[in-house]
Amino acid sequence: MWGKPKIKSTKIETLIGNTIEIRGDLIFRGGLHIDGKIIGNVIAEDGSDSMLVLSDHGSIEGEVRVPYVVLNGEVIGDVYATERVELSAQAQVKGNVFYNMLEMAMGAEVNGSLVHCKNEKKLLEYQKDNQSSEELESEPDPSVS
Repeated sequence: MWGKPKIKSTKIETLIGNTIEIRGDLIFRGGLHIDGKIIGNVIAEDGSDSMLVLSDHGSIEGEVRVPYVVLNGEVIGDVYATERVELSAQAQVKGNVFYNMLEMAMGAEVNGSLVHCKNEKKLLEYQKDNQSSEELESEPDPSVS
């Protein structure tokens, strides 16, 4: 009621149930609720107002790139949120969290860095820098035969 802005209300359009396991990247628009397991990146379409809700039964092994994120499950990978991240009591992030606004409940765990990015441009620079360094690491060294 006073001063505490709630996360943007987005209609959940997609539900991934707790018996579902998806291997591969998931690109979406709108609201996504995950109770199952994703092995791959979870990415909102560019310019969208998308929201991800990860329940306490859900898990993601890969990067998360969504404007609005509510986590109560496990993420093994970096989280990039251009708008807001809400870490609920059972949230576990094994990676870095890049955020504009952050709400963290007692009991939530982040095993990585919390990096405040005030604007979307700075956050996108972090994403590009990380992609560039990953590409360099994956390219073979021409001097080694």
